[in-house]
Order: sequence, then C-alpha cells, then structure tokens
Amino acid sequence: GDGGDGGSVIFRATSSKSTLIDFRYQPHIRAGKGMHGKGSDLHGKNGEDKVLMVPIGTLIYDIEDSSLVCDLDSEGKEFAVARGGKGGRGNTHFKSSTNQAPRNAEKGEPGEEKELKLELKLMADVGLVGFPNAGKSTFISVVSHAHPKIADYPFTTLSPSLGVVDAGDERSFVIADIPGLIEGAHDGTGLGLRFLKHIERTRALLYLVDIMGYDGKSPVEIFRILREELSQYNLELLDKKQMIVINKTDLEPDQKKIAALKKKLKEESGGLKVMDISAVAQKGLKELIREIAKMVVSGQKNEKR
Repeated sequence: GDGGDGGSVIFRATSSKSTLIDFRYQPHIRAGKGMHGKGSDLHGKNGEDKVLMVPIGTLIYDIEDSSLVCDLDSEGKEFAVARGGKGGRGNTHFKSSTNQAPRNAEKGEPGEEKELKLELKLMADVGLVGFPNAGKSTFISVVSHAHPKIADYPFTTLSPSLGVVDAGDERSFVIADIPGLIEGAHDGTGLGLRFLKHIERTRALLYLVDIMGYDGKSPVEIFRILREELSQYNLELLDKKQMIVINKTDLEPDQKKIAALKKKLKEESGGLKVMDISAVAQKGLKELIREIAKMVVSGQKNEKR
C-alpha cells in the first residue's frame, strides 16, 4: 500500500495563552511521520499534525525573506506553516502484465522545513501614549490591576504592559501602557518604533501629558509631537477615538492655569476631549474611567460598521 502523508505543523490562536514563552524552550518542532504502507494494499497511516497554541495577536514571519506568513488575530484562527510530505506510492502502482508482485516502491516526498520568527502584538482597547515620565506606569497601576516596574527616571518601562480596568456596570476594558515615545520614534529613535506597532490594534488612544512639560517642552508642544509621531508611523492611527489627559495636576495649584491649558490643548487637537487628573493623588480618575469606557464602546461600534 501507499505510504502515509507526513503531518503538518499548525499554529492556532487561543485566548487561553498570553505569551510566547513556551517557544523559548522548544526551538525545534516536528510533526508526526507518515507510516509505511502495508500488505494487501493497505495505506500507511498519515502522520499526526503538530498543533501549537499561541496567543491571539501572534504574527509569524519567514526568517528567510522576512515576509509575514500569517496574522493570527482571532480566536481559533489557524495556519499550517509547514506541510508534511506526500507519502510514496506502494508496489501495486508498479504492477505489469509480466510482474504482478513488484518489489519496488516509491519514496515519499520530504516535508517542508521553515525557520520562523514569532512576534506578539498586544491586544488592547486603549493605547496609552506619552513622553517618558508622563506618569503612564503610575496611571495604569492605580486604575487597573497591573503593576509595572517603575522608577523615577525616563525609559523605566522597557516593555508594554496590559492592565484590565473595571469601569463598573459589569464593564471593563484593557489598557496598554506603551513605553515612552520621543521625537523621532517613527524613525526608530529611542524605543519608539519597537512599540508603536502595538498601538495599531487598539480601539482608542489616550495622550497622557505631564502638566509640567518635559525636557523644556510645554504640554501643548508635547501633544503636537506625539500626534506627529503617530501620523508619521501610520496616518490611520489618527482615525481612532482619542482623548487628551493632563496628568500631575497636584503639582499645579492654580486652577485657572489648568483650565487655560485644557482650552489650548482642545484648540490644538481640533476639539478632542481634554481631562485633567493626578494619578499619584488619585484625583479625577473615576470620571476619566467613565469617559474612556464610553470611548471604547464608541470605537467598537465604529469597527462593526
């Protein structure tokens, strides 16, 4: 009988996985071999597929040419990255009128071999963008159950972290703390390019600006730079729902100055909603969470259209 086909290596997306850590410890993956054909023209058993579960949002690249092989962006979506070889033909294919029991058979084809790179894009409702030291890590830690490692100097958060925020009424949303952007991020300056890609899948964007400015730049200048960096990376990011949040208002006792800054930012942004908070003093957070929840729902409705 004919030999069985080799198994394929298949990646499948699941919400039960959140990291790619498993693949650090198993760099070589093989599917099952096809079995030999048997007497009486019995077909050999096909090799078992090797199904590998990965988090939703996993991107798989072919290392040879850097092309994107597949984007596993939804529950249960799967893709066979390396297919098993076809089984060889058994001796019955070589029968002739003069040889009814040939002893020769055909070898099976080799299966595909691939060298792949796996990358995980964060899946979040809200992307939190701001300059280093805008207070993003503190903000995400007080509004959610995430506890990013933070210290009091720029570039402390070196990897994106996700926090689940309880918005009440059995509603919640996921917020992604994208490490601090700086001018030139879209060109790869600082950590920017590495993390800008995570923003693409969020439904809404939150610009977090320090009321005291950063590195000699005013909050309005900072907002202008942040928006420019996003548009240079991908103009479609500006089609998302957006809001500006002024942080660290505990450092500015003059309410008139805060009101004037909110007005300037509203004008600069073309009418975006502007709110003010102090993450450290936990001031203004409840109202902000309610507004973000509304923004997320609005973003979901836009996706369905």
